[in-house]
Parts: sequence; C-alpha cells; structure tokens
Amino acid sequence: MTEPAPTILLVDDEDSVRKVLAFPLEREGFTVVQAADGEEALRQFGAHAVDLVVLDIMLPRLDGLEVCKRLRAASTVPIIMLTARDDELDKVIGLELGADDYITKPFSIREFRSRVRALLRRARTTQVAGDEQEERLELEGLVIDVPRRTVEVRGEPVQLTYVEFELLRALAAQPGRVFSRRMLLEALWKSADYRDPRTIDVHVRHLREKLEREPRTPEYILTVRGVGYRFRDR
Repeated sequence: MTEPAPTILLVDDEDSVRKVLAFPLEREGFTVVQAADGEEALRQFGAHAVDLVVLDIMLPRLDGLEVCKRLRAASTVPIIMLTARDDELDKVIGLELGADDYITKPFSIREFRSRVRALLRRARTTQVAGDEQEERLELEGLVIDVPRRTVEVRGEPVQLTYVEFELLRALAAQPGRVFSRRMLLEALWKSADYRDPRTIDVHVRHLREKLEREPRTPEYILTVRGVGYRFRDR
C-alpha cells in the first residue's frame, strides 16, 4: 500500500513567494497547504495532518516566532523558518523557540528542496524504523525511549523538539565519543551543506537547559574545546 504524500504547511505573507516555493514541492508529489498570516497558519495546522511546516518570520497578525512557539507547545512537527534578513538574532530566537532549521532569503530552490527533503526523510525514518540497536537508552538518571520518542530526566518527562531528540540520541548512543559540529550536522541531516555549524551550539544549549541541573556545568552533554561535543561516559 502506497504511503500518502507528505503534507507541508507553507506560511508566507507574499503570494509570489508561496507560488515559487509551492510549485517545486507539488511537482515532487507533496501536498502543500498555504497560509498568508500567522492566525491562518494555526487554523490550517489544526485542520490538516501536517508533516512539516515552512514558516516565514515576518508575518501579519501573528509573527512567525509566535506561531513557532505555539506550534511547538502542542506538536513536535519539523519546522523550517524563513527570514528575509541575515540576522543572527532571528535565527537564534527561532531555534530557541523550537524551530529545527532555518533558511535566509534569498535562497535557491535547490537549497530549499534539500532542506525540506532532509527533514522529511529523517522524520519518516525515525517514525517507521526507530532504531534496531537502541530501543531504550538509560544513562545516569536519563531515559531515552527511542520507539516512543520520549525522554525522562530524574524521573520527570521532558519534551524535546524533533531535532533536539535526534541530537541527544546521536550523542547518547556513543558515550565518550567526540563529535565535531559538522559530524553532528551530517548525523542529523545526512549533509552539512548550507548549514551554519553554530546551529548545533544553539540546539545543545537548549538541550542543556532542559536536561541539566546546572546548564553551565553540564553532567550529560560536555563541550570538547576546539572540536565539538561528547556525551559523558557511562
């Protein structure tokens, strides 16, 4: 039985931008649902089974950052944010609110499709296959249930975004191994193309805030200066 085509919610206030981005996605067989403002985006998300959200930051009525925050409070759906400015603050805030990736306008259609396909492929793989070798990881008060995609720390459930969960699993599956930022980008998206390695730093900081007693003196995710990160040895 053929799987239904993934549904993508495309949110941008410019009709011309939505048309340009929707065309290559629909040509590849994706179902594209469109919204021109933040309030409409939330309505459309509630009305459809959305597999991925492409969300512009600058939106009327309700900006993209607020939409991202509200979506993330209720769902782990992958979110790619679009920003018209090469503004580090926009990128960081978007990632801190739970976005999985970002693209700065202007960008090529090739780059856009690459980002969309990578997140959908990763999400589909984890939903269908889980991980045959790592059904459940238990490490010093931290429990990662891979098939259920749940995390508990010191007996309390913790809600992680899609990318946060994948990053934590990649590190925790090989305690003590040092990963460079590029290695982690490739582990998450199968490619480091078009991505700033500092994206990993933001996701790590967010993970520490959710998992660690004292984020500035982490017990689980440790920094290896000049290289990257490693998970504490068992």
